[in-house]
Amino acid sequence: MDVEGFARLLSAKGRGLLAELAEYRPADELAWATRLRRAHEPELVAAALTQARLRQRGRAKFGDDAARMFFTPDGVEQSTRAEVAAHRAARIAAAGVTRAADLCCGIGGDALALARAGVRVVAVDMDPLTCAVAQANAEALGLAEMVEVRCDDVTRVALDGFDAAFLDPARRTARGRVFDPEAYSPPLSFLDELASRVPCGAAKVAPGIPHEVVPDGMAAEWVSYGGDVKEAVLWWGRLADGEGRLRATLLPGGASLAADDARQAPDGPVARYLYEPDGAVIRAHLVAEVAEEVGGSLVDPMIAYITADTLVETPLATAYELTDVLPFNLKKLKALVRERGIGSLTVKKRGSAVEPEEVRKRVKPSGPGAATVFLTRVAGAPTMLVGRPVGR
Repeated sequence: MDVEGFARLLSAKGRGLLAELAEYRPADELAWATRLRRAHEPELVAAALTQARLRQRGRAKFGDDAARMFFTPDGVEQSTRAEVAAHRAARIAAAGVTRAADLCCGIGGDALALARAGVRVVAVDMDPLTCAVAQANAEALGLAEMVEVRCDDVTRVALDGFDAAFLDPARRTARGRVFDPEAYSPPLSFLDELASRVPCGAAKVAPGIPHEVVPDGMAAEWVSYGGDVKEAVLWWGRLADGEGRLRATLLPGGASLAADDARQAPDGPVARYLYEPDGAVIRAHLVAEVAEEVGGSLVDPMIAYITADTLVETPLATAYELTDVLPFNLKKLKALVRERGIGSLTVKKRGSAVEPEEVRKRVKPSGPGAATVFLTRVAGAPTMLVGRPVGR
């Protein structure tokens, strides 16, 4: 779809088609297409059906708002989950920011979150269709007075008069994801220039970003949602001020952990309980802080599993009560599973090359019981830890 095609979708006829498709289901697409093409031109029907599919995909990130929003395939794939964007926008608004530039704005998800937090936004992107979609979304959600969309090169746009900037550089090419921060568009090094032009701000980066490439003077935050790490954010200026240079934030609950520097937790023998830290905690290198909180130690110096004799409730990690500690041997695991009638076997691994699917295939769990097995190392030795989540 191009800008002209999108404009037809925004016409009265196009909006009428989208309203008809409010009850669209993918299984009924052929019937929808056949019926609608009797009264409308095929190109408009195709565009409306595509938008109906994208709106259904968009619900996972935007909830009920998706039914009113507009998407592109890349936009729905790459946009920030609404709750994550709202968390970031709240931090920006709490710092007293009233006017921000959203650079590489995409379909406008972050600009919408900032506007809802009370920040006026100028959203900038180079792609004309993407800009048209972002503008339509601001209007659809009643935020057009707070969001101005500009089609421009984010590296050249004038930034005078802005309190803050938010940058979400492209991390994909036609070949797939980009892992080198200098291959982002614009590259990570552009942050130095941006920080010199705007007093404070943030940049969204891949959660796997190496700690050593975080620019000096900036703070880094890793954010998870429902246990799945969604992003890392680099903060500068007064937005970097806080309790620590490294932070992990767990949504939707909002639990947070921060420190100035990463520490190595002690390691020790396997105890009664195993704690699996949230992915954001691991990415932020704050496992030692969780180990200290639960009075535990690592099962191996290089493995982010914590073991302790006591059960401590913490939102930062999932606790398991261990029943067995075995040297790695799938025949022994198969015998244990058969003996206990374990039919639901969750396989987790850290520090093991064996894939969970291969384990389930060879062990062949069967029965009414349930268990979790951790394929890992204990003091360097390949080990299987068997247990069950506490409280389940």
